[in-house]
Amino acid sequence: MTGKMKDKSELILDAALKVFAESGFHRSQVSRIAKAAGVADGTIYLYFRSKEELLVSVLRSRLTELVEKCRRHVMDMDHPMDALRALCTIHYSELESNRDLAKVTQIELRQSNLELRREIGQAVKPYFRLIEDVLRRGVEQRLFRSDLDIRLTRHLLFGAMDEVVTSWLLSERPYSLAAQADGTVDFFIRGITAGGKAASDSERSEER
Repeated sequence: MTGKMKDKSELILDAALKVFAESGFHRSQVSRIAKAAGVADGTIYLYFRSKEELLVSVLRSRLTELVEKCRRHVMDMDHPMDALRALCTIHYSELESNRDLAKVTQIELRQSNLELRREIGQAVKPYFRLIEDVLRRGVEQRLFRSDLDIRLTRHLLFGAMDEVVTSWLLSERPYSLAAQADGTVDFFIRGITAGGKAASDSERSEER
């Protein structure tokens, strides 16, 4: 894809995210997305075959950016607990700073058909693998329980983050989503660490 085509594609994706968040996927018209992107209606179909493909592309693009940001932060972290905390903090911070993305991921996906959710699920798989890698490192370093079910724990952690974001989004009173990261991670660490508690910075220093 040439630079000019890529720029126009990004404009369309940005516009689609905004329109989906404002009106909901099912009520969003391609013509409105085109207007928001500053392109002709037919231009949309030069890049995306349908509104469904546009939704999948929006989420794939934005989730890829989120996963890469998480990966860059955790790849050099020696301690898996620090890595989990960084993952959760970035997840919450990114969605707090992009409420449109939060609305689409937390609300619109739940109203999509099964086939569409499966397609979007493929885009989330790299994120799942990243969380599993961090958990596996914790087991290998004997910081997390040796009998830890990696896949189940990943499901539980991601599900918890998902629910915290949804509650924040639907709350009638404003509060910081990013500030919920420590509480979320500490809750899980108490259940998965060999000692059954969240290690303090001083304790981790002694371990090293």
